[in-house]
Amino acid sequence: MAKILSDFRNTMVLSVLLALVMIIGYGMHNPAGFSGSFYQAVFRWIHVFFGILWIGILYYFNFVQIRKMPDIPAELKPAIGKYIAPEALFWFRWAALFTVICGFGILGLRGGDYAMNVLSFGVAGGFVKNVDGQYALMGVGVYLALIMFLNVWGIIWPNQKRALGIVEADAETKAKSARIAMLASRTNLLLSLPMLTAMTMQQTLFG
Repeated sequence: MAKILSDFRNTMVLSVLLALVMIIGYGMHNPAGFSGSFYQAVFRWIHVFFGILWIGILYYFNFVQIRKMPDIPAELKPAIGKYIAPEALFWFRWAALFTVICGFGILGLRGGDYAMNVLSFGVAGGFVKNVDGQYALMGVGVYLALIMFLNVWGIIWPNQKRALGIVEADAETKAKSARIAMLASRTNLLLSLPMLTAMTMQQTLFG
């Protein structure tokens, strides 16, 4: 077991296999079997996994790396920029993409009417007070997640490439890009809690 746990890839492979056993078990014990609701649950599982990875790294950047960088001795900072940050940004941006893809997959599997109501804040079906408010709240969560996703790919990643020297840039451009990336990351931190409120409370209260 120690040999498996000592290797990241082997640990993840085993974890996925164990999860697949449980997923199949849920399908077998689902009253509707391997139906639409089962595949919706599978998409939600993938959505949650990538969401945890995405937001977890966002919180690492904001709770740890950005705050502690000024305290790191100058001779050690290049190691962060050359090895840690690029690897974290790889998982960060791709987790964001797959979170959004799976989120829209869930919307699609729940049906066109549900998706249209969520994306239109409940207006698509004619807004009814105390009925369509749930769609409006979920819609807010979806669009906050989209803003955060676009922030990752459109602002944070391009500016981090310059700040970290992945693409050529002079010292002034690197400093400016680092600040822009930090502010965009802080924007995502700001939006993350309201977004997570929609994602968690919607499922609990309205299913």
